[in-house]
Amino acid sequence: MQGYLTTKEAAEKWNISQRRVLVFCQDNRIPELSRVGNMWLIPSNTPKPADNRHLRYVDTRTVAKPFLKWAGGKTQLLEDINKRMSKLSRFEKYAEPFVGGGAVLFHVLANYPIKQAYISDINADLINTYVMVKTQVEKLIKTLSSIEKEFLGQNEAQRKTYYYQKRDRFNTLVAKQQAQKIEKAALFIFLNHTCFNGLYRVNRKGEFNVPMGSYKNPLICDADNLRKVSKLLQKVEIVCADYKESMAFIDKKTMVYFDPPYRPLTQTASFTSYTKEEFDDNAQIELAHYVEKVHDKHAKILLSNSDPHNVNPKDSFFDKLYSAFNIERVLASRMINCKDTARGKIKELLIANF
Repeated sequence: MQGYLTTKEAAEKWNISQRRVLVFCQDNRIPELSRVGNMWLIPSNTPKPADNRHLRYVDTRTVAKPFLKWAGGKTQLLEDINKRMSKLSRFEKYAEPFVGGGAVLFHVLANYPIKQAYISDINADLINTYVMVKTQVEKLIKTLSSIEKEFLGQNEAQRKTYYYQKRDRFNTLVAKQQAQKIEKAALFIFLNHTCFNGLYRVNRKGEFNVPMGSYKNPLICDADNLRKVSKLLQKVEIVCADYKESMAFIDKKTMVYFDPPYRPLTQTASFTSYTKEEFDDNAQIELAHYVEKVHDKHAKILLSNSDPHNVNPKDSFFDKLYSAFNIERVLASRMINCKDTARGKIKELLIANF
């Protein structure tokens, strides 16, 4: 009897993002595909469809993939972003002050001849993980492999207990700040790959509080990809800091990509907090002023954000805020939402000074 996979299970089997599986489903590229309500059912013996996306500089045999799942990750927009970056004759330096999952970073590092790169984020635990991947990748792989073996060797009930024990341990290490950096990075990756929807959310105390997800066989330690990432990061300055600290690195030879926390499309849409601080409209305005200062240094700028027109055609918040820049609206797939009906194609903004 033919078995079926969910989009999550197919993503794990094919080693691609769930977003990409949904694109395959929506484009009718999977034979004998079924749907029950809002759930796609994929025949379990279906081979991975060929990926027909074309990126000008990409060699898929060597490019490192993001090693973290991240809300708002830019894998789905990479082709649109690449089209704009490839218009530039050359840039020698690259800066990304809101690094997140790093999809654009890894693409640039692998496919553009840059000499220096700078990434930052105010999420100290995210930055610690990047630093450990760069500087201690073999020790990190050893620790993460041990966690993976322990977790996958247990039944469902045992896994749940194990997950919450590791979550508590991670929060204990976070509270101690400088303690056990390798272990903390390994737990960060483990929790990211086993928690609900790959979210990173903290409470007001700064404690990670995402519940366990329902993955049958999650890939927790992708050693080969971690080594590729580590190699690419050797030319990158990694800093835990506010985005404004990037100014010292930026000059006229720099390409700067800003991917700030997106402005919520509705008052109830902001369900995830990556740090204890909020990034409200005042913060968006403050960022726009900073972007203008970067522009004054003759750096090349690309910025992404949500498009308010998705829910209110009269909301021109970003159109007014970045009226001096080129604004394009591109389609993206929204994946992280508690309601299936709220997932699907929406428009996002790409804002550039070139």
